[in-house]
Amino acid sequence: MTQARLEVAPGERPRIPASEQGSFSGFLVYTIGLLVAVILTVTSFWVANTSALWSPGVPPGLVVLAIAQMGVHLVFFLHVTTGPDSTNNILALAFGVLIVFLVLIGSLVIMANLNENMAAHAELMNLHMQH
Repeated sequence: MTQARLEVAPGERPRIPASEQGSFSGFLVYTIGLLVAVILTVTSFWVANTSALWSPGVPPGLVVLAIAQMGVHLVFFLHVTTGPDSTNNILALAFGVLIVFLVLIGSLVIMANLNENMAAHAELMNLHMQH
């Protein structure tokens, strides 16, 4: 017990090993996460299917709800926090977000130029048919 006290920085609470923590607190965290996730999901469906909202505001609203949903999953289910133990988790998450962002931007650029690239091919096919 003395060694455990020496490993705690001043001002911090000593960590309780998972084996000594109550299973009720873990159940409570998962239950709260589930309730918040269900509320966000129901709200997303309502926002997408209602005519009571300003229609140009619906897509940004859905994006905000999706980001909130990801945050709930990261915190309540994957236990990604900003603590010193989660440094690798946060770096892996940031790298994953970067990769998704790059794939999304690359896909949008390809789709934006798709018509221009396909038009030349159609013209060549018409020239080939005429001769």
